Amino acid sequence: MTENHNSHHSPYYYAYLNLRSNGLAMFGVVIIIAAVLITVLGYLIIPDNTPQTNQGSPQIKKQLPFFTVDILNVHKNHEVEEAGFLEALYQGQESEYRIVPLQDYRIEGDEIVITPYGDSMQESRFSLVNVIAPVFVGDSDKLPGESNVDYSSDPIRYVNIDNEIKTISRSELISTIEDELIESRTYWLGTDSSGRDMLSRLLYGTRISLGIGFLAVLISLTLGVFLGAIAGYFGGKIDSFIVWMFSVIWSIPGIMLVIAISMGLQNKGVMVAFLAVGLTMWVEVARVVRGQFKVLKEKQFVEAAQAFGYKNRRIIFKHILPNLVGSLVVLATSNFAAAIILEAGLSFLGLSVQPPTPSWGIMISEGFDSIGTPNSWHLIVLPGIAISLLVLAFNLLGNGLRDALDPKSLLK
Repeated sequence: MTENHNSHHSPYYYAYLNLRSNGLAMFGVVIIIAAVLITVLGYLIIPDNTPQTNQGSPQIKKQLPFFTVDILNVHKNHEVEEAGFLEALYQGQESEYRIVPLQDYRIEGDEIVITPYGDSMQESRFSLVNVIAPVFVGDSDKLPGESNVDYSSDPIRYVNIDNEIKTISRSELISTIEDELIESRTYWLGTDSSGRDMLSRLLYGTRISLGIGFLAVLISLTLGVFLGAIAGYFGGKIDSFIVWMFSVIWSIPGIMLVIAISMGLQNKGVMVAFLAVGLTMWVEVARVVRGQFKVLKEKQFVEAAQAFGYKNRRIIFKHILPNLVGSLVVLATSNFAAAIILEAGLSFLGLSVQPPTPSWGIMISEGFDSIGTPNSWHLIVLPGIAISLLVLAFNLLGNGLRDALDPKSLLK
């Protein structure tokens, strides 16, 4: 069935067609959609699903991409509360195990003896039962002697964390360790200076950058549209005062203003980051909105609305503001890219997200401290590429939207 060429479509339909034909803009859209999916799916797709992807080991720090190592998972000697689905999805699930990278291992009697990764001259020993389960700590009369693990018989008996006697056969115990708790793990993008998975931390950093960028743009749009609309529509002293505010804020370098707001709030973290970034980005929005309102309020459709006796609020929000949607969307994409860079800069300076939360700016800062040491290039290059790619995506989308919404292109 062919489309009727005489059928009427809104300008936004033709803008969509123009955007879809722009290859670079669609590349940006694909990157942004991928980033949004990473943010929404959270720990479902992050290899290290512990809170803030903070599981690591100093023995494997600063390993290059595609690094593979054998890992012994040793059970923590305490109970780990299982998180609900939503909590695990967005906050992570604490692991029941701590990881011990190893070069080799052997079973000797009641212990597993390992040669730690990177140190062939040293050996570490772990009680077999302590590897697979938490053992009761303290005095217990459940078993004879001072130990809460009895290896003298088969099956082996031990007192668990709830002070209850459990049994397990020696063959099952060794099989559990060798088949389930010793694994070969590949770090596809290497490890950071604390031995944590770089891929997991980069994926988590996407959530930080997108979250702060979205909230910062939302704040800047809300404040900028409100003040710009008031200044442009009413004019007079209100306009003069708001323009004076523009001039004062624009006279201060953006990064200095963000730093001042961050330090003035006397707090550090995600909330401060998006507040500081959002409160410094509204000026450009307000300037554009003010200029558009000054032009549009002189149009005949506004005069007609005033003649019908409509209130100023209705004229502003129902008649003038919808005509600015295209400009605001383009401006929002540009501000989104700027917000990502500002947040990374604040994190790099230690004024935004704080360790161990993985922000791309923090990752670059940690890599910066390792410059000149072996195997350190990826600590800066990988988060740098992530920042550049996401910023490029928003800029490409912004350029594509600007061209797609150009009235000249809509008339073609």
